[in-house]
Amino acid sequence: MFRRVSRLLLSLVMLTTGMAVGVGVTAGAAHADSCYTWNRSLSQGSSGSDVTQLQIRVAGWVTSGERLSYDGQYGARTAAAVKKFQAAYGLSADGIAGPATFSKIYALQDADCTPVHFSYAELNKCNSDWSGGAVSAATAKSNALRTMWKLEAMRHALGDVPITVSSGFRSRTCNNAVGGSATSRHLYGDAADLVGSPSLCRLAQQSRTHGFSEILGPGYPGHNDHTHVAFDPSPYWSAPTCGI
Repeated sequence: MFRRVSRLLLSLVMLTTGMAVGVGVTAGAAHADSCYTWNRSLSQGSSGSDVTQLQIRVAGWVTSGERLSYDGQYGARTAAAVKKFQAAYGLSADGIAGPATFSKIYALQDADCTPVHFSYAELNKCNSDWSGGAVSAATAKSNALRTMWKLEAMRHALGDVPITVSSGFRSRTCNNAVGGSATSRHLYGDAADLVGSPSLCRLAQQSRTHGFSEILGPGYPGHNDHTHVAFDPSPYWSAPTCGI
C-alpha cells in the first residue's frame, strides 16, 4: 500500500513539475516508471509497441460487446477507449494519451505491470510457471495480464469495490481435476471466475462493457456459483438468470 501511495504522489509531483516547465501534449512521459515508460504522447495515427502497451491498459474501457485489438495501431476505437479511461479518472477526455494519462496509468500499475488491485498469483492458482495449458507459458501469462486490466476497469466502474477471482489460468492437469471443459479458456490464461460481492448477476451484466467476449453466469449449466469472463474469438454470453 505504501508503495502504491508513493507512486501516486510521485506521479502527481512529476506531472506538475513537467507542466511548470512547459511540457505539453506532445511531450514525453512524466517520469520513468518501473514497469513501462511511454516516451511520447500518442494519438490517432500513432503506431508501435508503445500503442500496444497503452491498448492493454485501456482495453477494459469499451462499449457493450466491443473488443479492442492489441494491434499497435492508434485508431478510432483506441481513441474512444482512451477517452473513456480519461473520463473515468477525472482527466480531460480528449482521446490523446499524454503525460496526465500516463501518470494515471503509472499510479495504477505495480512494478510487474499488473494493475494494483490484481496479481499474477490471483490469476494462477494452478502452478508457478504458467505451463501445461493450451498455449505457451509466456502467452498464458500475457493473456492473464490483459484480463487483469479489464478487471481493473470493471472494478473502478463498479465503484472501486473488490472483485474476487476464484480461478484463472489452468494447466490441462488442473483443468481436468476440476472437471473443466476440454476447450476451456482457462487453458489459455484469459479467463477468470468471479465470486462474492458484487452479485454474480451484477458482475455478469457489468462485464459486457469491459471487453470480455465470453460471459457465463447464473442459469448457465455449472455456473450458478460464479460468473465466468474470458476473451473468446467466438463471442458467447449466457447467464439466463441475469437476463443475459
